Amino acid sequence: MATRLTAEQIAFRYRATDSTSGVTRETAKRIAERLGVDETQAIHRALHELAVKILPQYEADDGPLSAAQIRQIKKLAPQGKMRSVRSSLFDTKPAKK
Repeated sequence: MATRLTAEQIAFRYRATDSTSGVTRETAKRIAERLGVDETQAIHRALHELAVKILPQYEADDGPLSAAQIRQIKKLAPQGKMRSVRSSLFDTKPAKK
């Protein structure tokens, strides 16, 4: 008996050869085996990685802060002596000639 796809499902077709626009079933099986998951989970993991890479991970802001927002931040920020942080990542001495 054939099952009907619900509105939340799509048909997924493997490609005849691996390319930038798709993979073969054999490749999907190899990836799944390497990850220790089934093919469906491998596809979901690949889509998740692509989503994180391509889609914004936060809501767009409303632009620059208003003067009132800046005053509120300054009011709530810890007050005290200003301190600097020394880092060994950058050479701050001028180069000798």
